[in-house]
Amino acid sequence: MSVASALLAVHGAVRRAAAGRDVTLVAVSKTHDAETVAQALAAGHRVFGENRVQEAMAKWPALKKSFDGIVLHLIGPLQTNKVRDAVALFDVVETLDRPKLARALAEEMRRSGRVVECLVQVNTGREAQKAGIDPDHADALIALARDQYGLRVTGVMCIPPADQDPTPHFRLLAEIARRNGLEVVSMGMSGDFETAIAAGATHVRVGSAIFGARDYA
Repeated sequence: MSVASALLAVHGAVRRAAAGRDVTLVAVSKTHDAETVAQALAAGHRVFGENRVQEAMAKWPALKKSFDGIVLHLIGPLQTNKVRDAVALFDVVETLDRPKLARALAEEMRRSGRVVECLVQVNTGREAQKAGIDPDHADALIALARDQYGLRVTGVMCIPPADQDPTPHFRLLAEIARRNGLEVVSMGMSGDFETAIAAGATHVRVGSAIFGARDYA
């Protein structure tokens, strides 16, 4: 199946699951080259997600010059030494997960004059190997980022444990967003985005169902 055909199929599945709600499809283009991504752009899609700042810097500046209206999300962990590059390139950082990063992002936005939307990543499964703030501390980080650092925090994001039913994790994230007055709930990937939409997702991050299997070699 071509990228354009796969994209059309996923958009259809998202619309059916959303049942009239507005759900944004973030096409996850990590590990895929600019030529492959350009196929999705040529088909009219404009919202994309990348995991690594360095990889994104190698392909997206040229693509942004060739196609208008691109919205680029950083969906992988962000180290503070990459904040300057991230703020310059990305429109949304979905992986704000600690006070130190909030401070670094705020300082760079003030320095550069560029405002980037931020989502707080919540480690709903409390997995030691995974990034994200503990759910018990999410409200405090959201308040700190918004009130003390003045960041434009619009939502939350999670990646549930791979070996568990994602539904309780999705519901927990949606509740954190609700009680903090946040509109964006980014959750759900190729294998479970319909479940995430049913639990209240406003954004789903789908890669392999659009671009095919990734080559991590």
